[in-house]
Amino acid sequence: MSKNNPPGFVKSMFGAIAPYYDFLNRLLSIRQDVYWRRRLVAAMDLGQNARVLDAACGTGDVMLEIWRQKPGARVCGIDFSTEMLGIAARKIRQAARNPEGRLLAADILHPPFAQQSFDGISIAFGIRNITRRDLALEHFFRLLRPGGMMAVLELSTPRAGILRDLYLLYFKKILPAVGGLFSQNMRAYQYLPESVLNFPRPRAFAGLMESAGFENVGWKGLSAGIATLYTGRRPA
Repeated sequence: MSKNNPPGFVKSMFGAIAPYYDFLNRLLSIRQDVYWRRRLVAAMDLGQNARVLDAACGTGDVMLEIWRQKPGARVCGIDFSTEMLGIAARKIRQAARNPEGRLLAADILHPPFAQQSFDGISIAFGIRNITRRDLALEHFFRLLRPGGMMAVLELSTPRAGILRDLYLLYFKKILPAVGGLFSQNMRAYQYLPESVLNFPRPRAFAGLMESAGFENVGWKGLSAGIATLYTGRRPA
């Protein structure tokens, strides 16, 4: 979170935009976010009955994708926004199946779980909103069972060239205008590019994962580098 934002800003911001979040994700990413989540879940290499934590679960899209790929998975989603969790609960109820899972209002930096509780942990578009990313990754490492996989999906920027220039024009000018128009919260969609541009480059974030104890850490740019998928495993 930017140091220029007051405490509680991010939490209140997500609460305010929750009703528009899914629609704007699809619109502003041209539905690429659906593809990115599929890659995120596949990267965890889960067993059919895996226990999975989806951190910063928001409106539950990653949880639903986990059940789409692994119907027997037992999934827990945590988020600090009760507004987001309310939407997630409704979407899960409306799903065609009756998946095994639960939703908790919780802070990632104070996770209410025992050590080695999960076979896989995912977090999509949430790690950049955490000031103590190092501490969050240490918690995730402790919560994983030996051999478990951590998968992080985060927005990023193309490295160079005309694509980067065009993307930054869209990201800094067009996206905040469109997002603000629909959500009536311009500041939220100004914060988005700020937080992405302030996020560490892939090699630096991978270094944080390694410092937390993860091994076989890697990353892959998606959609020409607009998003980046990071993976790491707790040693068996």
